[in-house]
Amino acid sequence: MRYNKRRIGAGFVTFRSVLFACATGGALLCGCAALAAGSTGAGEGYPVASDVRIGGDDKATRFVLDLSQKIDIAAFTLADPYRVVIDLPQVTFKLPANAGDHGRGLIKAFRYGLVMKGGSRVVIDTRGPVRIDKAFVLAATEDLPARLVVELAPTDRDSFLRNIALEDRAARAIATKRVRPEPADDGDLRPLVVLDPGHGGIDTGSRARSGENEKDVVLAFALALRDALERSGKYRVALTRADDSFVPLGERVRFARERHASLFISIHADFLPPSEGQADGASIYTLSERASDAEAARLAESENKADAIGGVDLSAEPDDVANILVDLAQRETKVFSVQFAHAAMGELRTVAPLHQHPVKSAGFKVLTAPDVPSVLLELGYMSSRNDLAHLTSAAWRERAAAALLKAVDAYFAPRLAGAGTEAR
Repeated sequence: MRYNKRRIGAGFVTFRSVLFACATGGALLCGCAALAAGSTGAGEGYPVASDVRIGGDDKATRFVLDLSQKIDIAAFTLADPYRVVIDLPQVTFKLPANAGDHGRGLIKAFRYGLVMKGGSRVVIDTRGPVRIDKAFVLAATEDLPARLVVELAPTDRDSFLRNIALEDRAARAIATKRVRPEPADDGDLRPLVVLDPGHGGIDTGSRARSGENEKDVVLAFALALRDALERSGKYRVALTRADDSFVPLGERVRFARERHASLFISIHADFLPPSEGQADGASIYTLSERASDAEAARLAESENKADAIGGVDLSAEPDDVANILVDLAQRETKVFSVQFAHAAMGELRTVAPLHQHPVKSAGFKVLTAPDVPSVLLELGYMSSRNDLAHLTSAAWRERAAAALLKAVDAYFAPRLAGAGTEAR
């Protein structure tokens, strides 16, 4: 991420005050809509999606989703890649195995899942620019269930983009509207550690050959690490998601900044297809515009696609946030991030195998907070049988969480001493 450097006039402004104003929609930053995380619920009482069908050809394609009851929907399109997004109330999906892996006509594939408390989403990948001819829900009849129907037709790119700008604007605003919570300020001076379990909801992350999803593995570990940090009594802890919810990348960054986090740890598990060889071991990443190696570049590109997977429109994200203040703050933040990264790998090596080059850097969007030291921790590879055995073991999670607690202690010890603050 690059920032324009401009001359600053007379007067003193703290990094924290300016950067916080940016994050909370102050004069230096345009407000951006995002989706809030929330509980998935157990599925009881929610409408059920029981079957799906795709019909037609490259001139007209119909998408039909069978439902247990009639519901309200909002449908809109997004570009690069071309997608049709259908927002629904929270739905329990009971679709056939591998539903969505293949399409027909104008539809390449589709995915579905929870995106926020009370809200689900279907994201349809299309083979090119399309227009939504019709999008409606039919009530159930004696012979047929309620049906969500979306009819698509081909169009050209110029018309597609014009439609996004004009007709879809209201739908996107409604779909992504949320109330920004005020950060809690209860006078607790303990450092705040924000844990960020990757993926969630509609975005499953990587998937092991035996069926485990990355989103579930990393959430289980984040909860174990939260418990270890809280038991120490030295830290406040917050999670970007505590359940199976989708959270856009930009929202994860804002979550940490709005709460003045002292450390941000994004938790993931990598996957390497058999065609690309074999790899195992934990690693940790800090932010850099230039990736430290080809594998780091591959991983960053993969992780940065999370918002496209969830169907989020990030066109409103600013390129220039706070000019030179952000640039200067981020330089110092990177130094702290690297310090914690080395401490974390030093402790984690006692309980887990490490990657051959465990400390790396790349351009991960989730690490771009200029005023919060941030790392992305890869616990291991979902594609490695040995790593997966660790990742799915409650006993290993406890040991690894204890090791990372030591790293957090080592990272904060000189800072707390220098500030004259005793952690409780």
